[in-house]
Amino acid sequence: MKSYILAIDAGTTSSRAILFDKKGTKIATAQQEFQQYFPQNGWVEHDAEEIWNTQLKVIKEVVQQANTSLEEIAAIGITNQRETTVVWNKKTGVPVGKAIVWQDRRTSATCETLKQEGKADLFVQKTGLVLDAYFSGTKIKWILDQSNELRQQAKEGDLAFGTIDSWLIYKLTAGSKHITDVTNASRTLLFNIHELKWDNELMTLLDVPEKMMPEVVSSSEIVAHTDTGVLGAAIPISGIAGDQQAALFGQLCWNEGEVKNTYGTGCFCIMNTGTKAVQSKNKMLTTIAWKIGDQVEYAIEGSIFVAGALVQWLRDQLRLIDSAPEVETLASSVTDNGGVTFIPALTGLGAPYWNPNATGAIIGLTRGTTDAHIARAALEAIALRSMEIIVEMQKDAGVQFSSLKVDGGASNNNLLMQIQADLLNAEVVRPKETETTAMGAAFLAGLAVGFWSSKDEIKTMWQEDKIFHPSADNDAKKIIEMWNNRIEKVH
Repeated sequence: MKSYILAIDAGTTSSRAILFDKKGTKIATAQQEFQQYFPQNGWVEHDAEEIWNTQLKVIKEVVQQANTSLEEIAAIGITNQRETTVVWNKKTGVPVGKAIVWQDRRTSATCETLKQEGKADLFVQKTGLVLDAYFSGTKIKWILDQSNELRQQAKEGDLAFGTIDSWLIYKLTAGSKHITDVTNASRTLLFNIHELKWDNELMTLLDVPEKMMPEVVSSSEIVAHTDTGVLGAAIPISGIAGDQQAALFGQLCWNEGEVKNTYGTGCFCIMNTGTKAVQSKNKMLTTIAWKIGDQVEYAIEGSIFVAGALVQWLRDQLRLIDSAPEVETLASSVTDNGGVTFIPALTGLGAPYWNPNATGAIIGLTRGTTDAHIARAALEAIALRSMEIIVEMQKDAGVQFSSLKVDGGASNNNLLMQIQADLLNAEVVRPKETETTAMGAAFLAGLAVGFWSSKDEIKTMWQEDKIFHPSADNDAKKIIEMWNNRIEKVH
């Protein structure tokens, strides 16, 4: 039996590779950041070739670090920043331009036009997504609209579209495989999540030829092998999932009603809804959680665009702290928010408001307000936005959950996690291994090749670090009332 599973974690700011052993222990990690391009206000781009080169570098680094060989790797699992759009020439393998990142807002006007034409419901019914510039479909249209030549090439079948998983697999297989999995396909605005196929009507609406689209596969099966000329060994690629779905799987949220919240740059909260696609009445997204064998499971997701980024803002713009972890010490130096509410709409408001034009605010300032009150209100804001999403999800799914599993960098902030437990009036559970996104990809890959025999074997590896229980004498009611009154002024 081979010794390791390699997880490729293709994030928004860095390429990472992690080796896991049979016990689910992290053996080695390598990471390299890549450049972010901001050519205009609201535009965000990546260089797809740079992503590939940094990813290849960290794969080699991690093998070296573990003092092992590629032959010892049983399979590769890939998880990736979702929605980021790459279009490349099938003949040359070269991208036609920069990749357009999920955060990019350049196609907002296209989305508004489609809404005015009364198409919003059609997209919701077929894809589970709201019409927003966040998703890949309008990005592909924008790229093709840049020149008649590109449009012609797309019609003739000479161009390929892919999210980052597709692009990396194409490169790892020396151009022999053009595939994506159901989770990434479900974030394009072009995939019918009920019929599990690219939707002709939606593709016609966005003027995207089907010839560009990758073949859609399940999240846990052998779908390709790496090319020996590229990597030096033929390793099965057997797990693929978008980052948030991978984290849901890595957190073992395998049953209906189980929820995880990732506290990163933004917050991404997902609830497993089992084999039924629950259409949200509260502007949440319905998405595919994963497909294993013939079984598809669905989820409801809410996105908050600013979470950890709010702490960075306190550090870099307001200079209240010198490093992000200091926010906990500062906020803990007061017992309450001193009447301050922080509305964190620094890049508009995501679910359930979906107001791209909303701006942030700090409300309730007095002569007695200190930097500690502002810091505490900022942590409360992250927890309040998460609470709003979770409450709406519970209404949609008709499921009252008992605990929230958490991961991501900011989940290490004990005060934030305690505030979250108080506001939700539920347990907040943090695992020992917060690398749940990469673990999810590794689990999906390992199950497909028999590296782990079953989900039951995987269950034994998940360990909790700490459970935060709601405190008896908390201010939750008061904080929520103030928030509800004040958010009305912004959105």
